[in-house]
Amino acid sequence: PSLCRIFKKTSGNGNIALYLGKRDFVDNVDSVEVVDGVIKVDPANLNGRKVFVYLACAFRYGSEDLDVIGLSFRRDIWVKRVQVYPPVGGNSPNTPMQESLMKKVGDQGYPFSFQVMYPSVQFHLPCSVSLQPGPNDAGKACGVDFEVKGYVANEPDNADEVIEKKDTCRLMIRKIQFAPTTNKAGPKADITKQFMMTDKPVHLEASLEKETYYHGDPITVNVKINNETSKIVKKIKVSVEQSTSVVLYSSDTYTKPVCTEEFGETINANSTFEKSFQIIPLLSNNKEKRGLAVDGRLKDEDTNLASTTLSQGQKEMQGIIISYKVKVNLIVSSGG
Repeated sequence: PSLCRIFKKTSGNGNIALYLGKRDFVDNVDSVEVVDGVIKVDPANLNGRKVFVYLACAFRYGSEDLDVIGLSFRRDIWVKRVQVYPPVGGNSPNTPMQESLMKKVGDQGYPFSFQVMYPSVQFHLPCSVSLQPGPNDAGKACGVDFEVKGYVANEPDNADEVIEKKDTCRLMIRKIQFAPTTNKAGPKADITKQFMMTDKPVHLEASLEKETYYHGDPITVNVKINNETSKIVKKIKVSVEQSTSVVLYSSDTYTKPVCTEEFGETINANSTFEKSFQIIPLLSNNKEKRGLAVDGRLKDEDTNLASTTLSQGQKEMQGIIISYKVKVNLIVSSGG
């Protein structure tokens, strides 16, 4: 591939440097792109130590600036480490991305790659998600992130070994999910409501035209009403709610509306009604909503409402799980 942009991070002492050709890696539900890159190593000052690269998926739930009493504000969900210098084991063929990076880096470059799908991962890794901070919140947002880190050490994972910051370099990446193309019909739901002092009900049916909507797509909601009562339906409210399940020590679920529209439609007593309504849930209309889940950010670039979490098979889900539902409410007159 042609490298229009290279992402590079060098350690404080200049002994190692990470190179990536991209920072977004796509999860297609049944497969995930290999995370591949190159690390440049200057062995002159390693003093017999080795160079490792790790890929970590972690849940961050507090500002690192507040870590003053020994509490960890980052919990690893999954970590994979490889030794890149001195090279060990057999050399697998370089990917096209690595070949391009090696031309840039030169003889001191050592390729690395990580598989983030079964059988290397025994559960579904979440996608990159951030929980939107409030206007007065400081520090990094809570959420799930992915990090590629190169470091110099004697052992790959020795809790007693002190690794100085100047011996590390790191780049944040994103795991993003693309929904597969599907022609499935959208969901449909109906409810019949009986009121006191009347023996006739109101029947409401709502359906969506399709199953998958992309960011910025208008959502068309088809509404059918059969009002057999003597009451009047004064208004129809259509809303979209985001459900965020945080799977860490326990599963906590938070529900927040991301779009609400009211339509002044009147359905008289003993009459029927059928109409389609369109709503568009957008992050731009929810910028001040604390705790709302958004797709993972790299630095301060713009993003979207968090995408629905899709999975395949029966493997356990980890991290943060996102789903959405459309609700239709009828506001009915009290008289009649």
